Amino acid sequence: MNINWYPGHMKKTRESIKKNLSLVDIVYELIDARIPFSSQNPVIDEILGNKPRLIILNKSDLADDEANNSWKDYFNSKGITCVLVDCIRNKGLDEVVNLTYILTEDKRKSLAKKGIKNRPVRAMIVGIPNVGKSTLINSLSGRKGAKVGNKPGVTKGNQWIRIRKDLELLDTPGILWPKFEDKEVGLNLAFTGAIKDELLDIESLAVKLIERLNRISKSYLEDRYNIAVENKTGYELLLEIGQKRGCIIRGGEVDTEKASNIVLDEFRKGIIGRITLELPSL
Repeated sequence: MNINWYPGHMKKTRESIKKNLSLVDIVYELIDARIPFSSQNPVIDEILGNKPRLIILNKSDLADDEANNSWKDYFNSKGITCVLVDCIRNKGLDEVVNLTYILTEDKRKSLAKKGIKNRPVRAMIVGIPNVGKSTLINSLSGRKGAKVGNKPGVTKGNQWIRIRKDLELLDTPGILWPKFEDKEVGLNLAFTGAIKDELLDIESLAVKLIERLNRISKSYLEDRYNIAVENKTGYELLLEIGQKRGCIIRGGEVDTEKASNIVLDEFRKGIIGRITLELPSL
């Protein structure tokens, strides 16, 4: 599969982040807990420099619990503050706010010495498409202040959102990088929906996901779809899943596109299980 996607608006986003960095005190870097390495944009890392940063491992409810702790330990070992968040159940949100005040303490003291008091802490939220930025903002603010969608590319421009009296947040559109040098990174982003499905071959993507899940644990597909996976190719398993789910078209053939969408959707929603696709090298 050839995954190489860099829409024009992402170039503008990169320029906008650079321009607005001086306006904020801290940056929230939102990454997907299922693919922390693949969803941590190296372009963003380059742009931020030494700006105080809080890494938010979002969708931690969809990732393996033990793996979540391993990734948190990994980032902490690098001297980067990290917090696990589940926006759907509002878990980790209070910790995000508390850590924000801790990480910006020096800046707030500096402003106070200059006679600038009661200015809200200003944060910028950055991350790849479909990582949950708008959902996080809505959960933090307790209102629907940002557009939310289940497809990448919903947030088209920058917008300021008041989180609370002393905290404001600058949202930015999702940004991917110009080229995926690592094929596995591109696949991970596609598996989790960071890349629009319309740009991909869904059947090939589903087969690749089935093969990946099988390598992690054969129980995922066996338990969810009640099939035997030993000594079968990813495509053969896709056909079996399609048969189990009644994805049959005229002539008794399996509708592989429909079956592929089922597998991808159930993985993304955590129905197959809490699955982390990559682990840190501690």
